Amino acid sequence: MTANATDSTTPVLDGWVQGSFSAAGFTRETYRRGSGPAVIVVHEIPGITPAVTAFANDVVAAGFTVVMPSLVGTPGQQFSNGYMVKSMLKVCVAKEFTTMAMNQTSPIIAWLRALARSLHNELGGPGVGALGMCFSGGFALGMMVDDVMVAPVLSQPSMPFAFGGAARGANLNLSPDDAMVVAQRAAAGCQVLGLRFTGDKLVGTRFDSLRELLGDAFIAIELPSNAKTDHSVLTEQRDEASVQRVLQFLRDKLLTPAD
Repeated sequence: MTANATDSTTPVLDGWVQGSFSAAGFTRETYRRGSGPAVIVVHEIPGITPAVTAFANDVVAAGFTVVMPSLVGTPGQQFSNGYMVKSMLKVCVAKEFTTMAMNQTSPIIAWLRALARSLHNELGGPGVGALGMCFSGGFALGMMVDDVMVAPVLSQPSMPFAFGGAARGANLNLSPDDAMVVAQRAAAGCQVLGLRFTGDKLVGTRFDSLRELLGDAFIAIELPSNAKTDHSVLTEQRDEASVQRVLQFLRDKLLTPAD
């Protein structure tokens, strides 16, 4: 990973060091802050918004080195409906995301796995944590193929997009081979934390699929929806108790007693 010598000039990202990472045929911008074991926070659509950064700052304050990759959008830009639509269109056509195809692992997962291995080699600790949300919600599940991923968190997983039938809404965005490895790791004790609003149609029936694949290793946080727009558990519709549950999960998995 390469990093600039100065912090980001975007006010929302004050204190975050801008860099980049190349692997698996991709190079993506990254933002890094903190100390301790690594946690990769992957933003939702439309991008690294102020609300995403606020959550990531909470993870930093909990004792972790946080890296936020920028996969789409303009880092630091405020959420708006127009910005969301623009980013959604980019996600739908980008080669690194399998937004509609079922039973495939998005190519960007290989890049994220390499990033996790690089961070673990540098920082040590029991392993690495990762959290995805919305279109990236299932990415940490794909990263479980590597033993280094020990704290996967899935917030409102929404890919492949559930347009066009129940089967798509149940799919976990994993190839059959990757699903087999993930199931084996869950059976060996690697827990997965998932969060969603119960009325969120974008999540489909994926929590049922996760229970089937992971068994007792899947920890589900399911919040009653108060509005039709409830979706972003940790950011735009932030639920404070859920934020604290995620932070405790990361502490339990990544911070040793000596820490």
